[in-house]
Amino acid sequence: MLLHVVHETRYDYTPAVENAHHVVHLKPASNLRQQLISHHLQIDPAPAQQREVVDVYGNLSTFFSFQSAHDRLRVVAESVVSTTAAWNADVLPASPSWERVREHFRYRAAAAWDPAAEFLFASPYVPRDDAFAEFARPSFAPDRPLAEAAKALMQQIHSSMAYESLSTEVNTPALEALEQRKGVCQDFAHIMVACCRAMGLPARYVSGYLLTHPAPGQPRLIGSDASHAWASVYCPAATATVEVDRVMPGCWLDFDPTNDRSPGEDYVTLATGRDFLDVSPMRGVIRGGARHALSVAVTVSPLERSDLIQSDASA
Repeated sequence: MLLHVVHETRYDYTPAVENAHHVVHLKPASNLRQQLISHHLQIDPAPAQQREVVDVYGNLSTFFSFQSAHDRLRVVAESVVSTTAAWNADVLPASPSWERVREHFRYRAAAAWDPAAEFLFASPYVPRDDAFAEFARPSFAPDRPLAEAAKALMQQIHSSMAYESLSTEVNTPALEALEQRKGVCQDFAHIMVACCRAMGLPARYVSGYLLTHPAPGQPRLIGSDASHAWASVYCPAATATVEVDRVMPGCWLDFDPTNDRSPGEDYVTLATGRDFLDVSPMRGVIRGGARHALSVAVTVSPLERSDLIQSDASA
């Protein structure tokens, strides 16, 4: 599937900002499930400095800064991405039991370092707490294959949590969202990540977009979509035994607890990290601008291959 994504962020400042530094994660990744066809980032006013970097988790990010006063900022990221469905949660891949995976990542002196182990630990928005283990335990029956347990956890979160817009803030801790049993996609993803880590399993946060479908007979509304988030669980290769003293090849399996499904070709991945703080679409430090108004508009729409060919011909 070809997906066209337009993500517009606008700030209006009062009084003007004197200088500022920003980092954005708005360039979709290229991986086994998707291929970035084109990307354009428009920044108005034009920044004094701008450069694209790859962060520690392999995400593409853009840094830009201003050294002069400005009372507004508009950032528009436009991307075309070709996507495929990597796997389907209805047909789970073979996987070792979750206990074997937990033992593989248990600390032992002189054991080989597995890069996925970095996603076992607490992070700013995903603390370690016994409440997550207690909540997750019903999904982790003894000897249950990891992929099956992760799917069960996804379903448990989906059925236990109520999706409620404006019920949480960007910086709401995962534990608070779990306690109140409601939140938005960011909270659902943080809770799943926290539960997996509490069970000794590496999990990471994924930011991106989801193609939404208007009601029958209704037009697609420009700018009415939103950023999305889900969780990814590390699954070592399925073998008769999981060796505990060497790095095991494996893959990351994505689960969307907000929608109780595995991300498919209607999803676009932006970035992955320990939690939202690592991959927030835009963050920065400003001097001045004591008050500001923020507006965000996202549009995700399907494209035909012929649209892409015509666009290339007219360029």
